[in-house]
Amino acid sequence: MKYINTHKEGRLNYITLNRPDKKNALNFEMVSEIKEALREAASDEEVKIIILRGAGDTFCAGADLAYLKKLQLNTYEENLADSEHLKGLFYQIYTMEKVVIAQVDGYAIAGGAGLATVCDFTFATPEAVFGYSEVKIGFVPAIVMVFLLRKISELHARELLIGGNRISAQRALEIGMINKIIAKSDLESTVKEFANKLCEENSGQSMTLTKQMIASIQTKDLVSALDYAAEKNARARSFLDCKEGISSFLEKKKIKW
Repeated sequence: MKYINTHKEGRLNYITLNRPDKKNALNFEMVSEIKEALREAASDEEVKIIILRGAGDTFCAGADLAYLKKLQLNTYEENLADSEHLKGLFYQIYTMEKVVIAQVDGYAIAGGAGLATVCDFTFATPEAVFGYSEVKIGFVPAIVMVFLLRKISELHARELLIGGNRISAQRALEIGMINKIIAKSDLESTVKEFANKLCEENSGQSMTLTKQMIASIQTKDLVSALDYAAEKNARARSFLDCKEGISSFLEKKKIKW
């Protein structure tokens, strides 16, 4: 692929944004390549966890400004199709069966911050910077706000989306935007250790169903949500993983997934 690199290490699949000269900025082709890599990882039975990261000193600086300038010449229909393309990437990560971890070093701005937001876990270096700066250039953080408002409070979302200012990794941690801050020298090893721990200690079936429920349950009213939860609870009991897990627990045997 031209704009990303992929490789596997055991049950981990790495997707590396590889436009360091452009701060890993997103364009149509790069989004297409990420979506393709995610589909391949999703269909690979050996892969359990996907790790998304950026080459060089930036995670992702958002949309390529030269690309945005070109879009100004598009019709509404052409721009809608392009927006749908990016929306599809965020939705794919947010709802896909496998766990996705964002490994953030450097800037994660606009669409780059959106990429980190839709991942299941986000680990960042102290030097990482996050921000939704669309309002600074007369644009709007439209697609990313759908997911950000699911992750953090409206108060803090307004701070980021309307204020448009960049925030430090420490501030991102304080408002619940990321999971943990890791020293730059330890970031890769810590993420790998965490991902392998998920692989070994957690059922893949259980993580998939839990992730799907998190995506679905927030839009339901209380009664519908409880009915949905009860149905999923009952269905999970028939999973092979559940049967093996309960047997191992009762027999006091350690299970390695």
